[in-house]
Amino acid sequence: MDEKDLNPGKIMGIAGGYWQAFALHAAVKLDLFTRIGSDRLTADEVAARLGGDGRGCASLLNGLAAMDLLEKADGRFACTSLSSKFLSRESPSYLGHIITHHYHLVDSWHHLDESVLSGKPNRHKSSIRGDEEREAFLMGMFNAAMMQAPQTVRQIDLSGRRLLLDLGGGPGTWAIHFCLQNPGLKATLFDLPATLPFAEKTISRFGLSERIRFQGGDYVKDDFGEGYDVAWLSQILHAEGPETCRALVRKAMSSLLPGGLLLIHEFILNNDMAGPLMPALFSLNMLCGTEAGRSYSERQITEMMAEAGARDIRRLPLRSPLESGILAGTK
Repeated sequence: MDEKDLNPGKIMGIAGGYWQAFALHAAVKLDLFTRIGSDRLTADEVAARLGGDGRGCASLLNGLAAMDLLEKADGRFACTSLSSKFLSRESPSYLGHIITHHYHLVDSWHHLDESVLSGKPNRHKSSIRGDEEREAFLMGMFNAAMMQAPQTVRQIDLSGRRLLLDLGGGPGTWAIHFCLQNPGLKATLFDLPATLPFAEKTISRFGLSERIRFQGGDYVKDDFGEGYDVAWLSQILHAEGPETCRALVRKAMSSLLPGGLLLIHEFILNNDMAGPLMPALFSLNMLCGTEAGRSYSERQITEMMAEAGARDIRRLPLRSPLESGILAGTK
């Protein structure tokens, strides 16, 4: 690139990118989009609904309008189709939980330099502190999966398969949608016992309590049974180091019947580890919050599967809004 083409704008945009994130975090914390609803309100009217300051609310509203999350006309603000669908609690596609989870991660990212130098996490040993943060995390995982699961499960052929293991499945979103897509399928949702109330609530909401069984335990330490013909490992490897991941993949393979299908869903890095952007940044998030977690490349995960005895390993041709991918292999 020629010197005359160099522009600091990109660097400054990255440096101040958190301004937009924090404006969104504040709006979600205040439940601003739900409070506006389908109305068109002045800044003072929004302030009255929030019980807030007129100047402060006007500044936030104008910022959100500049971010295309609100429309402003004749001094009145209204939700856009995007914010109505994803940022109002009245919508079944509400993403507020995952946004709140991102808000709870802010402090650890503030100390990223310390983790880079030490190689150790700076987040509290139990990064899910208290009921509020636990709910934000678990229901945030529900939000994230709901962005992808309904479309993805239609592209994965599980015909003839009867029992699926959803390992570390949190509130059960993936197990739910696999079962909805495959009427003859049952599932075991294996996760920490503290997850049970959230899983029961979401599974019951979809009317699948008779087909999805919850089994509490620690997937690193505890046995999760056998006799499955599908094992689904979604977004759990990144929380662990390479050796633990190899052990988990081996355990998952051993739980499968001959001919069983192993599916690993992750933020998958390119083999040079320098992209895509979301998996690369997610690896930094794991540096802040775990002892050994990281994002893995397609080659690294493929090698783990092959070492565990998987054959016909392939990457499914699926596209994700969060740049995640799925690798499949057969026992």
